[in-house]
Amino acid sequence: MSDKASDGALLRVEGLQGWYGESHVLHGIDFTVNPGEVVTLLGRNGAGKTSTLLGIMGILPRREGSVRFNGNEIIGLQPRQIARLGIAICPEERGIFASLNVEENLMLPPRIADGGLSVERIFDLFPNLKERRRSQGTKLSGGEQQMLAIARILRTGAKLLLLDEPTEGLAPVIVQQIGRTIAALKNEGFTIVLVEQNFRFAASVADRHYVVDQGRVIDMIPNADLQANMDKLHAYLGV
Repeated sequence: MSDKASDGALLRVEGLQGWYGESHVLHGIDFTVNPGEVVTLLGRNGAGKTSTLLGIMGILPRREGSVRFNGNEIIGLQPRQIARLGIAICPEERGIFASLNVEENLMLPPRIADGGLSVERIFDLFPNLKERRRSQGTKLSGGEQQMLAIARILRTGAKLLLLDEPTEGLAPVIVQQIGRTIAALKNEGFTIVLVEQNFRFAASVADRHYVVDQGRVIDMIPNADLQANMDKLHAYLGV
């Protein structure tokens, strides 16, 4: 696989191996992400996409290989140490605190660096959350919970955002809003790794796509070349 976008990478993953107990789920993941890019990890269910994000973040129970962020090796660090370097993850399960209202959820994560978005700017990006700022997590719709999960990591000052299936199960109007938000975040200098099943959505926001299969990256497709590679992509994804 040729990866021409490797010079000056903000994130460089090389030979990443990962395990859950005795289950070997990552078999040498290799990819890079340059500053200001939106890059997607595409693949079938169980291909290793979410495990890759967890491996980057140090949450995977056991991992080997190399993960370099901003030139620094982080494979041996704990998740809290990795977060303080400027990486934030929005997990698929969202992790909203149900007993806290929207504003309290937003204020919970600590700032780790300058450059985080203000609450006012976050409400500009997610006007639904501004309307529901006093509502408890239990009172939010699925789409509002997903918006809050993304919004919560924007205050921290993290510059690399790992988003796991942010559009799963959401209404098309909410998917469109999340797409607009990702585009706005890119314009503001954020770098994003996006795990996504909906490759049509991925095509609307991403610069490049890495295809993951059986714990390995098997191809990289620039977004500009996506249409020319649709047959291959359908074969990869089984759609």
